[in-house]
Amino acid sequence: MSYLKQLASVQVKTSTLQNVFRILLGLMMIYAGVGHLSFRQIDFRAQVPTWLTTDMAMIDLVVLVSGVIEIIMGVLMVYGGKVKVQIGLILALFYIAVFPGNINQYVNHIDAFILTTDEARFRRLLFQPVLVLWALWSSGALKALCCKSCCKKD
Repeated sequence: MSYLKQLASVQVKTSTLQNVFRILLGLMMIYAGVGHLSFRQIDFRAQVPTWLTTDMAMIDLVVLVSGVIEIIMGVLMVYGGKVKVQIGLILALFYIAVFPGNINQYVNHIDAFILTTDEARFRRLLFQPVLVLWALWSSGALKALCCKSCCKKD
């Protein structure tokens, strides 16, 4: 059986603290996703890399689609259940996938949100690995990735 198929069937017991942080991260994702679709849509345009597109209609599409994805992942992180390990892993990969947008904002000195200085934009870059680890740890995905033998399979 391939590693990904094995990982899809892994169940990890998470602590109360992990569950609280998983739910908090999920709620943050829902909030960010709703922001993509409404009150923060213009700010989120700054996250779309200029090398991807400069067409405003395409930028808006990227913002809207990523918002929907964030809402779905947020809801699933809050739900947890049997999908928490897989969603934690997918969310971590999502954070990695959107990292070029954060780099784009820094390199091109684009003001958005409260990121109006290069120093603030650089600090935001340093926070991205924290989000990746947060998603992996709080969902139990980190344990599943590091310790296949200690995880229960369905």
